Amino acid sequence: MTIAPDGTTRSTPDEPARRLRAEITRLREEAERQRRLAHRRAEFWTKVDIALGFPAALLAATAGATGLATANARIPAALAALAAAGFAAGAGFLRSDNRRRANKRARHAWAATEGRATVKLTQEHLTHEDLAELLEYRQAALAAYDGDEPSG
Repeated sequence: MTIAPDGTTRSTPDEPARRLRAEITRLREEAERQRRLAHRRAEFWTKVDIALGFPAALLAATAGATGLATANARIPAALAALAAAGFAAGAGFLRSDNRRRANKRARHAWAATEGRATVKLTQEHLTHEDLAELLEYRQAALAAYDGDEPSG
């Protein structure tokens, strides 16, 4: 943009192209940040899934073995079974496995958005259709957190 001697603002011929490139650059940077965040979240939910699932399985097996071993071990077996049920209920309530899968889907979708934006930025001339395509990729990445895995 330039300012005329009379104080009015006029856009230069390359102003729309510069703004388009700036917006695509911003989308690429957002996609990079979101990809990294989705990766960290997927790792976190993997750890939560293991931290709740493994003790639940171990305690359930221990409770079963203890309960079958002797009649005097019924109370420790019942306590171990209650603890196993608590871990299993916590895992079910948090849905950590679903959250892990959703963040992995989102990570892949954000990576696709980032990659597509990087390719677009290598082009000399950008169009509004380029930006529209990237915004569709962004919407798909946002939608990846919801729902089930796509079929196909």
